[in-house]
Amino acid sequence: MLVLLAAFPSGAADPRIGSWTLISAQSSLNPPNRLSVTDVRDAVHVVMSGETHLDFTAKAGGHGAPVPGNPGFNQVELRRIDKRQAEVKEKKDGALVATVRERLSKDGNELTVTTASPGHADQITVWNRTGGAKTGRDLLAGEWTQDLGKTRLRQGLALRIEPEGGGGVRFLGEFSYTARFDGKQYDLKNSRNDTVTLGLVDAHTVDSIYRRDNQVTQKDRWAVSADGQQMTLSTTGTLETGQQLTERLVFKKQ
Repeated sequence: MLVLLAAFPSGAADPRIGSWTLISAQSSLNPPNRLSVTDVRDAVHVVMSGETHLDFTAKAGGHGAPVPGNPGFNQVELRRIDKRQAEVKEKKDGALVATVRERLSKDGNELTVTTASPGHADQITVWNRTGGAKTGRDLLAGEWTQDLGKTRLRQGLALRIEPEGGGGVRFLGEFSYTARFDGKQYDLKNSRNDTVTLGLVDAHTVDSIYRRDNQVTQKDRWAVSADGQQMTLSTTGTLETGQQLTERLVFKKQ
């Protein structure tokens, strides 16, 4: 420990400091997020599993349909825009919570879902067809699996890491925190985890350990290239659903 402290004093700079843009993503969940869309006469049956669980049947034309057992919203309204696009309004006790736009690729194999909710940035997810016909009354019908890597890239993930007084750093991305390299746990904001602990491995490498309910749930290793222009994030973690997350994200310095 004394050797480490001598090599990397508390005032050592975080090699991640700067603004970064995602340029490559290899991401997977086990088991993956899945979506099933089934054409049932004059309605659509939707089932989603993974991070989000949904099971409802709705008719097109803006008619309201109940969504039982979901804390975020309890009613949906489905509207067909054209053969390759649909819009779903999610409501909670009659109040609009989010508007979801679904768009099918020309080859029918990729589904892009954009969720817009007041006060939040649009959320984009990308799904690959893994089953079901691409023809028929409903072109969106089929079995879909989320492509987490494409989802990351479409979301355009950007990071900003700034120096903070006393040898700390301020991290701004999908979530945020202010922390120091002192082995202590620091609170996270807008994260599925509760705290983060930072460790400076060497002049180009940072380890982040995340905890939820006092249990380690995720480990990140950030490796910055020798010229400081590229950063690779390697992640392993467990979501609240029990799904195993593995990612390798590459960022370019702005």
